[in-house]
Amino acid sequence: MSGAAIPLACIGNWPYLNPMVQPISTQVRMMAAAPRQGRVASVIVWSAAGLGAVAVLGAAALWFHYGTTVFFEMIAAGISACF
Repeated sequence: MSGAAIPLACIGNWPYLNPMVQPISTQVRMMAAAPRQGRVASVIVWSAAGLGAVAVLGAAALWFHYGTTVFFEMIAAGISACF
C-alpha cells in the first residue's frame, strides 16, 4: 500500500458513488403473517409447562410435609460435601 491516500469521493469515482446515491423508497411493504406454529410445538411447550408445575408442586408438598429443617440440612450437607 502506498503512503498516499486516495479519496473515494472525487470526480473520477462516479461509478463507485452513483449506486450509493439512490433515493430512499417510501413504499410500505406489507409483511406476510407468520405461519401458525405446529401442533407438535404446542404439545411440547404445554408438556414442559405441566412438568415444571408438577415439580414445583411436588417440592412445595415435600416442604410442607417435612418442614424447612430437612431442606436446609440437605443444602448444608451438599455444600459440605463439595468442600
